[in-house]
Amino acid sequence: MRHRLFIPAATALLIALTACTQDELADDNRLPEGEYPVVIRATGLSVEATPQAAPSTRATVDGDWQGVQTVALKMGDAVKEYTITATDADGYKSATLSCENDPHYWTSRDPITVSAWWPLDKADITRMPAVKVAEDQSKLADFQNSDFISAENQTVKFDDPTLEFTHRTARVAIELKPGTGFTSVDGATVSLVSLSADNGNPTAIKTYHASGNSYEALTAPQTVAKGEPFIRVELGGGTFYFRPQNDVVLEAGNRYTYTVKVNATGLTLEGCTIGGWEPGQGESGAAEDLGYNYDTTTKTYTVYNADGLMAWNEATRKDLSINCTLTADINLTGKNWMPIDKYGYSGGYQGVLDGQGHRITGLATTTDGTMTYEAVALFGCIGDNGEVKNLQLDVAFHVIKYGLTSSIAVSNHGKITACSATGTIKSANSGVGGIAWTNYGTITACWFNGTLSGQDMAGYTQIGGIGWENAGGTITACYWGGNALSGLFSGTGETTKVNDDENWQTAVDGMNAALTGNDYQWVLGPDDLPVLQKKQ
Repeated sequence: MRHRLFIPAATALLIALTACTQDELADDNRLPEGEYPVVIRATGLSVEATPQAAPSTRATVDGDWQGVQTVALKMGDAVKEYTITATDADGYKSATLSCENDPHYWTSRDPITVSAWWPLDKADITRMPAVKVAEDQSKLADFQNSDFISAENQTVKFDDPTLEFTHRTARVAIELKPGTGFTSVDGATVSLVSLSADNGNPTAIKTYHASGNSYEALTAPQTVAKGEPFIRVELGGGTFYFRPQNDVVLEAGNRYTYTVKVNATGLTLEGCTIGGWEPGQGESGAAEDLGYNYDTTTKTYTVYNADGLMAWNEATRKDLSINCTLTADINLTGKNWMPIDKYGYSGGYQGVLDGQGHRITGLATTTDGTMTYEAVALFGCIGDNGEVKNLQLDVAFHVIKYGLTSSIAVSNHGKITACSATGTIKSANSGVGGIAWTNYGTITACWFNGTLSGQDMAGYTQIGGIGWENAGGTITACYWGGNALSGLFSGTGETTKVNDDENWQTAVDGMNAALTGNDYQWVLGPDDLPVLQKKQ
């Protein structure tokens, strides 16, 4: 918001001139020294009262001058302290800025360059202080006193004496909404975090609870890096974070309004508006965020969109112990998925991927044939301590040269529980399996329904509805449909064919009997295939 401040010559001092005549003054623009003090009449402050806050203790953040006592006014090299007299008749929207003892003076009608600022440093008013806001802005006065305004190096004309003040801070507003797991956001504590410590500013700010579900804070201009926690909400004994997908650039004089939904699994961004200081000014920005929340204590990514799952994919390929929990169905169409621990050289994935009954679609990879050996699946290798559970996939995998492919894993040494896959899986010169190519661990209550295509180097078909080979592992209560003639091409396990003319209810019953300690179970879905449902 811009504050317009008018600077007229003091009309009360229009007295008879003894040093020279009006005609003489008009000829050379000179004014008698010490006769025309600079007096500022501050107007143009539209009141934007913080909801449920009246009256203000200080004011420029809310559009009035009540409580502001002095400003620094600079002309040339001289800086003087000017007193502010707010006008109560118009709700303190205007004020007079004057200096009684030692004011600046107009010496001619020529334009002058003026700077002014608030607050000022009483110890040294000659220097504009750096922006330094309060760490705890939960009280109205502390929120308001964190504002800094200035009018810097502006040209002022004698016959049009106007200054425009602007805010040196950025204003951040957060609108909370209850999401999954919450019916209300009452009692929330909202903070901004990961902030810059430049000039002694706080790295975290506790916001002011303006009204209802609205929270506000003032910050120094800065950039918050993408991926860093930016908004923290404490509610119901939990702590939740919003991490932006892109850098957040907080510019002076702008207001940034974020509408955030609080879920039991984290924060999701519904929308944002970036623009002028007052509500309603500015353009709507893209409602994009990083797509996940990360808990450093449990090393868990809580993922709710494709970007979040891809971020977990990238992080897990560097640290195979990072967990992942899905809170929404994910569509990976157009994303370039890289199998985690593709060849098993690092011992396989050692974390836990819990799909919580959600489905990943759009998982499609066709190899380019440039490598001698290729492997395609969600995981290249699941290690001894790794676990994948409660997950549904729809895939289109195709190895066109030579390599292994399946849906969940090429090689499983850990646990695959209550998982399913539909779609097509093909390999030109190797066998394929519906759930895991080779199993050394346990596969329990899983199913595949789709098209498998795989053959050895001699051209003989080698496919298995659940896996190509069970190499000493355990396979329990698993079912398959589609074109495979057997559940396993090599080895034995508890696998059952569901023919095209058969109902999958028998498979549902058989799989659920094996899921005694699992939070999810199978039910028949709208297309008569099993879908996961949380146990009641």
